[in-house]
Amino acid sequence: MLTKELGNVSGGVVAQWRDYYVLTKPGVVQLLVFTAIVGMFLATPGFVPWNVLVAASFGIGLAAAAGAVVNQVLDQRIDAQMARTRNRPLPQGRIGERDALAFAMGLGLAGLTVLVLFVNALTAALTFASLIGYAVVYTVFLKRATPQNIVIGGAAGATPPVRGWGAVTNSVAPHTLLLGGGFLYYALKLKFAPDPDSPMTTFRYSISYLMALFSFLLIDHYIPAIWPQ
Repeated sequence: MLTKELGNVSGGVVAQWRDYYVLTKPGVVQLLVFTAIVGMFLATPGFVPWNVLVAASFGIGLAAAAGAVVNQVLDQRIDAQMARTRNRPLPQGRIGERDALAFAMGLGLAGLTVLVLFVNALTAALTFASLIGYAVVYTVFLKRATPQNIVIGGAAGATPPVRGWGAVTNSVAPHTLLLGGGFLYYALKLKFAPDPDSPMTTFRYSISYLMALFSFLLIDHYIPAIWPQ
């Protein structure tokens, strides 16, 4: 009987921590950290110092996770109405709103503290601005005001390579901004000839597209070092 009760408690703890992990949108955070790391490597002809690489990746990741949690807190009523999101921890009541906000605050403060102490103030400031842009401006205002919310709000998601560059150089250069063309087909289809699967198809493509784009940028950056002219 005691063994069974201990097993139930253990299972509940594991499930709760898994729910907190889900709140951080780990897939999105991994992509943001990856693009930030590519920005770091593009900022230097050699290898990024280990202390900067680890601290910047960790700080940016924690701040991104905080933004994801706040986003889910603010969107929990909408999430409860959609089949794709209704099983998230907050709509299902597995985590309370106060606990989620405390979790987000802890993640955000930890991330910004790491960036200020171990990277630089510029990267911390850019990260804080992106956190507010995504968690507040995009989630609270843009999503409810205009269909162009994802275009305007996407600026926050596009900053990790700029922050990565800033982590290494303590500056922001114009060429740290990236443009994409292959994504145009899906964007136009979503605008002019959508079907029920178009939004998720476009989203999935965007994830693969960004991964491929930043991988090729990284390879191209180091080709001269591998095969010097």
